[in-house]
Amino acid sequence: MPYNEKLKALRGDKSQDQIAAEIGITKSSWAMYERGQRIPRDEIKIKIAQYFKRSVEDIFFGCEVY
Repeated sequence: MPYNEKLKALRGDKSQDQIAAEIGITKSSWAMYERGQRIPRDEIKIKIAQYFKRSVEDIFFGCEVY
């Protein structure tokens, strides 16, 4: 599954505004990530992974690290 679809699934019932505010990015950035129009910088990937309690690899590269 592409990273943008994973981000949509992880967001669940929360709004894009909520997620963006909690991670510390703009809503437009989050929306572009979900549409696959932009790939987050590495430091933002880390914030997203920490927020969802996942690994960067699981979200953005498709392989879970154990």
